[in-house]
Amino acid sequence: MSDPQPRSGSTVMARLRAAEPLLGPSERRVAQVVLARPDEVVEWSTAELALASGTSPATVIRACQSLGFRGFQHLRLEVARAAPEPEQSATDAVSRVFDQAVDALRLGGGSVVPADVDRAVEALAGARRIVLVGSGFSGPPLQDAALRFSTLGHPVEAPVDVLAQQFASRSLTPADVCLAVSYSGANAHTIAACRAAADCGATVIAITSFARSPLARLAGIAIATAPVSRAHDVDPFLSRLGHLVVLHAISTALAERSPMADVADMRHVVADALTDGD
Repeated sequence: MSDPQPRSGSTVMARLRAAEPLLGPSERRVAQVVLARPDEVVEWSTAELALASGTSPATVIRACQSLGFRGFQHLRLEVARAAPEPEQSATDAVSRVFDQAVDALRLGGGSVVPADVDRAVEALAGARRIVLVGSGFSGPPLQDAALRFSTLGHPVEAPVDVLAQQFASRSLTPADVCLAVSYSGANAHTIAACRAAADCGATVIAITSFARSPLARLAGIAIATAPVSRAHDVDPFLSRLGHLVVLHAISTALAERSPMADVADMRHVVADALTDGD
């Protein structure tokens, strides 16, 4: 599965800001110049950007390709199409985090391939059994998805223990689905569970931030949201936003396929759990 190309100007600067910390030192300088001087960059040649960033034309081209563009001319065209962004005046932590979240969602929206989500929905809708696997910070999004799928009447399991995930995956059949979430796409426990599921003939769906990760290559259906967090972050929270939205989009599409009577029955469960105040 190839990395998606940027779809519109609105995602270009978000992509640059998200990817800049993940680049090598030389390529990072190229991205920093583009971010700091976009109006000038659209008028420059490859050599001029190389001079401004203290790198070489070859480094400029590599940086553009690392960012998901075909080359400098492609990046320059997309930057030129981008609408001017408002000045970033947020100084408090809450406003900064919300601004970063908007960037993360914009980047994810421009990276996810809708056809991949449609394929995942089709597989899940017809699954005899669904097993969700993932660990660490991927756990909470999976538990949320399990609850949503359950309310739609789908037979879903989301073991928390990584060994329990592997046991469940080894009992799947070609009529079943294993859905995995992993930021890096390189979690050893998650890959082991997905490989076991694939060996059993089950459909493996992966939601990850890296389209070329081992998990994405293993999966029959891979949905990549693109990395957002800074390099070496312990908690890639901003990338998790994209994963949560993809899972919600899947559950929304599944809900549209579910009989209204089934959904109504599940709503009674929620209503019965509420108590009237004294």
